[in-house]
Amino acid sequence: MDRALRILFLTHSFNSLTQRLYDELRECGHEVSIEFDINDTVTTEAARLYAPDLIIAPYLRRAIPEAVWRRHVCLVLHPGIRGDRGPSALDWAIINAETEWGVTVLQANAQLDGGDIWASAGFAMRAARKSSLYRNEVTEAAVTAVLAAVDRFRGGTFVPEPLDECDPAVRGRARPLMRQTDRWIDWLGDDSASILRKIRSADGAPGVEDEIFGQPYQLFDACPEGSLSGRAGEIIARRDGAICRATCDGAVWIGQLRRIDPDERTLKLPAVDAIGPRAGAVTELPLPAGAAAGVSTYREISYVEEQGVGYLYFDFYNGAMSSAQCARLQNAYLSACARPTRVIVLLGGRDFWSNGIHLNVIESAESPADESWRNINAMNDLAQAIITTTSHLTIAAMRGNAGAGGVFLALAADHVWARTGVILNPHYKSMGNLYGSEYWTYLLPKRIGRQRAEAITENRLPLGVRAARRLELIDDHFGTSEEDFRQEVRVRAQAIAQDPAFPFALAEKNRQRMRDEAERPLESYRAAELERLRMNFYGFDPSYHVARYHFVYHVPHSWTPLHLARHRRLN
Repeated sequence: MDRALRILFLTHSFNSLTQRLYDELRECGHEVSIEFDINDTVTTEAARLYAPDLIIAPYLRRAIPEAVWRRHVCLVLHPGIRGDRGPSALDWAIINAETEWGVTVLQANAQLDGGDIWASAGFAMRAARKSSLYRNEVTEAAVTAVLAAVDRFRGGTFVPEPLDECDPAVRGRARPLMRQTDRWIDWLGDDSASILRKIRSADGAPGVEDEIFGQPYQLFDACPEGSLSGRAGEIIARRDGAICRATCDGAVWIGQLRRIDPDERTLKLPAVDAIGPRAGAVTELPLPAGAAAGVSTYREISYVEEQGVGYLYFDFYNGAMSSAQCARLQNAYLSACARPTRVIVLLGGRDFWSNGIHLNVIESAESPADESWRNINAMNDLAQAIITTTSHLTIAAMRGNAGAGGVFLALAADHVWARTGVILNPHYKSMGNLYGSEYWTYLLPKRIGRQRAEAITENRLPLGVRAARRLELIDDHFGTSEEDFRQEVRVRAQAIAQDPAFPFALAEKNRQRMRDEAERPLESYRAAELERLRMNFYGFDPSYHVARYHFVYHVPHSWTPLHLARHRRLN
């Protein structure tokens, strides 16, 4: 029988890829502890305390200390094909319009990214932001490669393969750190396709430096525009916080900007918010009525119908939902409820279902406490609309990850389905002991019981969909790819809508809501949650505001939290 391993993760942060690998390895029975790579002393101490069988570095920004890799086998995940070396692997792949890419698991040695190869996995490139490729294709390939490498290590006989740069099958090569000069946009000469590649190659960091109305910004979140045009370089429209900028052969949308100011910290914000009053002179251009889902343009929310099912898509950058975005989604949802359909499917974005309130917009507000209050109430209004729907059965179909209030927003639906591979973080406490709302004190115990609900919210660890299904937090998971998941959602949703027993199911749903209301009014849950949140936002304890500041400004970690660093709890 294969033995379980003690595995230490060395990582810059507990990002989405690291969380997914953490879940996969624990599901395989391995014991995993995590240390943030703060400095050589901390890393060396972690290895000594845990005495791991194997060290894995899923996301590092610097080399592993020699004292560690000489004593332990250290496997480094590199987001590049065999032979690729350097810190900008995925950036160059996007800029160069690669059609195939991959990840490689290397053994750490004295040459950065030059160690012997334990495993690799490839994938087809998609025209998408670097951050989206990382959370999807790179992550899936990483799971395949890392699990293969761990099994080979556990077998004890595998000999890793030295890189043979003379092998014609090795396409990768050493590349330097990509600079801003490599991404510089010539608005008069670059076509839309090349501009999109440049901005996408820098998303979500470091962004592409540029000027708008004479002010320097970093550009993020670019998408194509299929019909608008204008004088190259000019801002010709705005929509739902994004701006549209003309190119020499059309136009592109830019959803997010960060103002560059050497004298102060600045935030990545919806483009219109980042620009400020001057954006008011730009024409607000609504989405054309009846615009087909396949038309290239900027849209955060879209709706389609098929065979008695309404599909409401919402794709908010990084899953964050501001007060305005919540209100727009609520209006779209109420419009969907007025349609002659039977089922409404709520499909978040490919990358994220939802991560709850928009911390960057809150931090940038004149009063972050007041904006926090507005934002959580807007989330609550949306959740309430879903919970109290009497006309339809509702399905939350999570294509991407979800965290905090985004998880509980999904639980407002009658059925909760997730793509296999999705990671959930159903807790708030990491954000300065935030209590949270979105009717979670009603929705979570109702679904999984009070004891399990308390354990989940206190745990502060990610849940994979297999564990979430065992806990009955979700109803099912399926589809290894986003496309497979959407197709299966379509089949299942239409089966519910066409089921002869649908009227009985809808009637029972409404009777259960009436029974719940008689036992305890829904609004009493909201009132109790908000009373606790009022202390988070306006009380004497500033923990939430401090944690939010550290989160939005990416303040480097000073230590690894004990709920992650198992080796430090044990010692």
